[in-house]
Amino acid sequence: MLYSVQHQVYSIKMFLFADQLEYDEPMQEKVQRMAQFLLLFYVVAWLRAPVAEDAPANDLNLYQGGRLQRELEYVRSSLGEGAGSLHQIVVQTPREDDSSVLRAEALLAHYEAVKAASQVSVDMHDITWRLRDLCYAPGFPVYEEHLIDQIMKKLIPCSFVTPLDCFWEGSKLLGPEFPVHMPKMSSEIRWTNLDPEQLLSYMNSTFGSEFQFDTLQKYMKRAGITNGYQRRPCLNTSDPECPETASNRASGARLDIGAELTGGCYGFATKHMHWPEQLIVGGTEKNRTGHIVRAKALQTVIQLMGERNLYEYWADTYKTHSMDWSLATAKAILDAWQLKFTQEIQRHTGQHNRTRPFSISSFSMASLNSILRHFADLDLTRVGIGYGLMLVYGFFSLVRWSDPVRSQGGLGAAGVLLVTLSVTAGLGLCGLIGIPFNASTTQIIPFLALGLGVDDMFLMAHTYSESDLSCTPVQDRVGEVLRRAGVSVLLTSLCNVMAFLSAAILPIPALRSFSLQACILVVFNVLSILLIFPAMMSVDLRRRRARMFDIVCCWAEPGPEEGHAEPLESFSTQTQQPTKRATVAKASRTGEVTTFVSHGPELDVGAGGDSAPQPHLTRSVESLDSVASTRTLVRADERRPTTGAVFCPEGRRHCRRLGLQWLVERHYLDWLPRRPFKLAVLLASLAAAAAGVWGACQVQDGLDLTDMVPRHSDEYTFLDAQRRYFGFFNMFAVTQGNFEYPTNQQLLHEYHQAFTRVPRVIKNDDGGLPDFWLGMFRDWLLDLQKAFDHDWALGLIDQEQWSRNASEEGILAYKLLVQTGRVEYPIDKSQLPHVRLVEDGIINPKAFYNYLTAWASNDALAYTSSQAQLRPEPKQWLHVASDVELKIPKSQPLVYAQLPFYLNGMATTESIVETIEQVRSICRRFEERGLPNFPAGVPFTFWEQYVGLRFFLGLALLCVFVAVFLVISVVLMNAWAAGLVVLVIGLTVLQLFGVMGLLGLRLSAVPAVILIMSVGIGVEFTVHILLGYLTSLGSRTMRVQRSLEHMFRPVFHGAFSTFLGVLMLAFSEFDFIIRYFFCVLAALVVLGLVNGLVLLPVLLCWIGPPAEVRPTGEADVLPAPSPEPSPPRVRGPRVYRSSSLTKQPTKKLKPAPSQLSLSTITEESSGSQSGTSCRQEARTHDIVVEPQVVVETSYPPGGGERRPAGSDGALITTKVTATTHVKVEVHAPVTCADARRPRRRREAADSDSSNSSQSSS
Repeated sequence: MLYSVQHQVYSIKMFLFADQLEYDEPMQEKVQRMAQFLLLFYVVAWLRAPVAEDAPANDLNLYQGGRLQRELEYVRSSLGEGAGSLHQIVVQTPREDDSSVLRAEALLAHYEAVKAASQVSVDMHDITWRLRDLCYAPGFPVYEEHLIDQIMKKLIPCSFVTPLDCFWEGSKLLGPEFPVHMPKMSSEIRWTNLDPEQLLSYMNSTFGSEFQFDTLQKYMKRAGITNGYQRRPCLNTSDPECPETASNRASGARLDIGAELTGGCYGFATKHMHWPEQLIVGGTEKNRTGHIVRAKALQTVIQLMGERNLYEYWADTYKTHSMDWSLATAKAILDAWQLKFTQEIQRHTGQHNRTRPFSISSFSMASLNSILRHFADLDLTRVGIGYGLMLVYGFFSLVRWSDPVRSQGGLGAAGVLLVTLSVTAGLGLCGLIGIPFNASTTQIIPFLALGLGVDDMFLMAHTYSESDLSCTPVQDRVGEVLRRAGVSVLLTSLCNVMAFLSAAILPIPALRSFSLQACILVVFNVLSILLIFPAMMSVDLRRRRARMFDIVCCWAEPGPEEGHAEPLESFSTQTQQPTKRATVAKASRTGEVTTFVSHGPELDVGAGGDSAPQPHLTRSVESLDSVASTRTLVRADERRPTTGAVFCPEGRRHCRRLGLQWLVERHYLDWLPRRPFKLAVLLASLAAAAAGVWGACQVQDGLDLTDMVPRHSDEYTFLDAQRRYFGFFNMFAVTQGNFEYPTNQQLLHEYHQAFTRVPRVIKNDDGGLPDFWLGMFRDWLLDLQKAFDHDWALGLIDQEQWSRNASEEGILAYKLLVQTGRVEYPIDKSQLPHVRLVEDGIINPKAFYNYLTAWASNDALAYTSSQAQLRPEPKQWLHVASDVELKIPKSQPLVYAQLPFYLNGMATTESIVETIEQVRSICRRFEERGLPNFPAGVPFTFWEQYVGLRFFLGLALLCVFVAVFLVISVVLMNAWAAGLVVLVIGLTVLQLFGVMGLLGLRLSAVPAVILIMSVGIGVEFTVHILLGYLTSLGSRTMRVQRSLEHMFRPVFHGAFSTFLGVLMLAFSEFDFIIRYFFCVLAALVVLGLVNGLVLLPVLLCWIGPPAEVRPTGEADVLPAPSPEPSPPRVRGPRVYRSSSLTKQPTKKLKPAPSQLSLSTITEESSGSQSGTSCRQEARTHDIVVEPQVVVETSYPPGGGERRPAGSDGALITTKVTATTHVKVEVHAPVTCADARRPRRRREAADSDSSNSSQSSS
C-alpha cells in the first residue's frame, strides 16, 4: 500500500509541474486524468467511510480483542443483535433546591406527565404504533377458552416501574386504552376498578363449570394478582374514581407518602413485580426507624421490547403482513416513538401549571444515539473557518510588505492548502481501507492534523527564508533546505507516528480508529512536506529569480539590467557591478569586536581604490567567541531582515527592528547565560513538576455522560439528576454452555447466593436476593408435587390414570412424574409414586429438560419475570387436563441463561469499579469450580475499562518513550541527546496530567490517548532546538544561543499554528470537546512551548551533549578550508592597473583605526620547518600587517540593509585593506602543495577574506 501511495503522490506531482516537464499533448491528458481520478477516488472514499456512531453507542467504551469483547460477542450470538429490552426513563426533581418531592402534588404532576407521554403514537408505513404495541408485557399462559384469552390479552398491561404503584393512581397508567366488556356485566373493566378476585368469583358464579376459573384463580393467586390497586391509598381522595376500599378514602387522613414509599412498591403481580425504593425514589433521607422523610427525585421506567423482540413478536401477523417487516423497520419505529415520548414530556412540562414547579426530563437510548450522531456530524462551517484562519495565518506570518519580491506569503498559503489536500487524501485512504469514522474523526482529526502538518511546513519555509544560500548553486538550493530541515521534519514525524501507534494499544475501537487515522495523516503530511512542498519552493525560487512580486506575480520589480530577469543557467556564475557599504571592525585584546556599519549613500568601488569621505556609522558590539570566521565577522550586520520587522528608511541614523526575532536576540539570549535566570527556570520547572504530581493525584477515573451531551439540554438535565440521586443499574450473571445444568443445580444456587456478599446488590425486605429462574422453576414444581400428593392421598390419581375430580395441578404433576428423559422410552408409569419432582431441593435431573418445557409454557408470567432469556428457548407445550397424551417434548440443553440483579449506590466511578472487581472475583471463583460464567450489564460495558486503564496507559507511555528514545538515538547517533528529550517530554506529560487534575477532568480513554499523543507532539518543541544545538560550535551556552537564534521563530510559529488548528474546538457545543480536547491540547501547546524553549535550553547549557563536530584544542570555530593551490608563477609582462581605465570615478572609504590583528598569518608561517623550507624554495616573504584594518563590503544596487530580491546569487564583494596599502598574493608552489595545505587551512580559519582577496557570498 505504501508503494502505491508513493506512486499516486508522484502522479499528482507530475500533473502539477506538467508545463515544466514538456509533455506532449496525449501524455499531458493522461497525467491530468490520473490526477483527477486519484483526487475523486479519495474524496468519494472519505464521504462513504463507515461511521462508528451508526453502531451501538458502547463502541466508544468497550474493550476490543479482550475478555469483555468476547463476552459481549457471546451474548450477541446467543440472543441475537438487538435482543433484550429498552427503557424509557422519566426523572422528576424540584426546581428549588430545598424542596422535597414527598408531596401529593409532586406525585400527581409526575403521573400527569407520564400519562400524557405514554399516550403518544407514531404512524409509519400507514400503520399506527402505540405503547401497547411496543411495550414489554408479562407473559400469560394460553387457554383453550377463547374468551379468557381475549380478556387476558386486554387486561395484562405494559410494565411500568414507578413510585405511583404504591398508590391507587398507579392503576391509571395500566389502562387498558379500550375498556373490557364482560358478558352479563353492565360495567366496563379497567385497572382503576378491577378487583381480580371479585371478578373471578363473579364469573365462576355466572358461567359455572363452562370455564376453568378455578385454574385461572390459582394461577393469579400464585403470581400475586389478588385485589389489584383497590386497597391502595389515593393521592387525591376527592377523585370520584378513588375506590371506597382505598385505605384513606373513608378517613381522609393526611397521607404519609414517605412511609408508603419506604421499602419500595409493588406492581399488579406482587410476587414478581417488586420495585426497590432505590429505583423509584432518589436523594432520600431517613429517620431512625428507617422511614423516608425527605426525597429529591422520582423516577419511572417504561420497559419496551428490543428491536429483535419487536420484530419476532409482530412477524407473520396481520399488522405487518402488508409491509417490508425487518429489524431495521422495527428499530426505526422504536426510535421514532421514543423521540416523540421525550418531546411530549418537554411540551407537557412547559404548558401545565402543576408540572412547572418541577423539572421533569426524559431519556432513552434513541435520544442519546441522536445526540451522538449529531456529535459525529462534520461541521463544514467550523472546519472551513478553521482552515481559512490557518490559511490567513500562513500568509501573514511569511509575508514581507516592504520587500514583495522576497516575501513568501503565497508560499505559506500554498503550504496550508497542501496540508489540507494531504488531510483529505489521508482520510480518503482511511475510508478506503475500512477504518471506521467516528466523532473524534469528524471533530478532532481535521484540526489536529492541520496543526501538525502546518508545523512542519513552517519549519521548511523558515529554513528556506532565513538560510544564507548565496554561495549555493541555484539548482541545489532546495536540496540544501531539505538537508538542513528535512531531518527535523522526518524525526518529529516518526516520533508522532510512534506515539499514535502506541496509543492504539488501548483496546477501545473508536480510539484505536482515531489513533490509526492520525498516524496515517501524519504519514501523508510528512510525504507531502518532503516531496511536494520542495517543488513549491522551487517554483517560488523561480518567481524570486524573475523578480516577480509575491501573490501578484504579474508585477515585477526592475532588475539590474533594465528590468530583464537574469537567465537561470548563468545565475550561479554571473556577477554584477556592485555598490558598496563600509564596515569598519575594531578588535580589542579582550575579545570584543566593535563593528561600524555605514548607512550613508551608496559608494561605487573603482579600480583605483579611492573613496569618498567617511559616512555616518552605526556601532554594534559582539563577542569574538561568537564569530566562526572572518566572513562571519564581516557579515555580522548583513543579516537579512526578519519577517514582521519594522524597516527603517534609508539614511536614518537609528533603526529599531521590532518583532519576535528582535526580542529573542536582544533580550532572551542575554538572559539565558545568567545564573539567576537558569536557577529561576529550574526552580519553576521543579515547582511545576510538583504541582503536576499533586494534580495527577487528584485525577479520578471515569467519564461522565453529562460531558457527552450539550449543556442545558433535556438529556443533560436527566443525566445529571440520575447521577446525583439514583446511581442505579441492573446487571446479569450469565451462565454459559458446556455445563451440565441438571446435575449441577446446587452449584447454580450457591452461585446465586454468592452475590449476597456484594454490598451494592439490592436485597429483598428480608435481606435475601430476589428469586432467579431455577428457584422459580423449583417452586413451581414443589406446588405441583403438593397437589399430586393430595390427589394421590385421596385416590383421585393412581399409577395408571386420574379421575375427573383430580385437580389440574395434580394431573400436570402426574404427566411430569412419568417422564424418563430418555428418547427410546420417554414414559415410565412404574416410577410412581416413589419418584419426586423435587427432592432435597434438586429437580429430578433425568427429566430436567422435560420439566423445563412445561414450566416455560404453563407458568409464563414467572418465566418472563425471571428475565432468564434461556437459550435455546424451551419448547412450547400447553397442558390440557382432558388430553391423555403423556409425552412432553424435551427442550435442548442450555447454552445461555442469566440471573438478574439490581445495583444501587453506583454514583461514582470508584464505587462502580469496586463493585466490578467484587463481581469479577465471584465469577472467577465459580469458574474455577467448573461453572462457565461472566457478568453483563451497563457497568461492565462502560466502566470495566477503568479497571485496567491505568495499566494500559502506563504500558503505552512506556512504549512511546522507548520508541522516541530509540528513534532519536538512531537518527542522531546520540543517546545523551535522546535522554534529554525524553526527560523534557516526560516533564511535559506529568505537568499535563496535573493540569487535567486542576481542571477537574477525569481519566478515561480519551484523555489517555491525548497523554500518549502529547509525547509525539512534545517532540515538535524539542528536537528542532536540539538539532540546532548539536550542529553548532562553541561552548554549551554559545551553541544554545545560536540554536535559539535560528530555531526559536519556526518552533514558535509551529506551536502557534498547532494552537490555531485546535482553536475551533473551543466553539463546539459539546462540553466534552471543549474540556477534554481543546483545553488539554491548548495546555499541551503552552507546556510544550515553555519546556522546549525555556527549560530545554537551560538544561543544554548545563548538561548538554557535545557537538557533532568539535574543533581541535579549545577553539570555538572550525579552521576554514584552504583554497586550491595556484599554478607556478610565470613571469610575464607587467600589467599596470589605473583608475583611468574604470568606467566611473572611484571613491575610497577612509581607514579607521582598528586593533584587529592579522598576525596569525606570520604565526602560522613559522609553525613548522617544512612550511619554512617551502616558502624559501618559492622565494616568498613573511607578511606583517599593522593592527588596523578597514573592511569594505560591496552590495549590488539597492543599498542599505534591504537587499534586492533577485540578488540571491549575485556576488557580494568584501575587501580588507591594510593601512600600508600593500596588495598581497599568496601562491602555493606545486612541489610543496601537500605540505602547505594543512597550514593554509589553519590560516583560513582566521582570515578567509585575506588581504585584498575577493570572496563572494
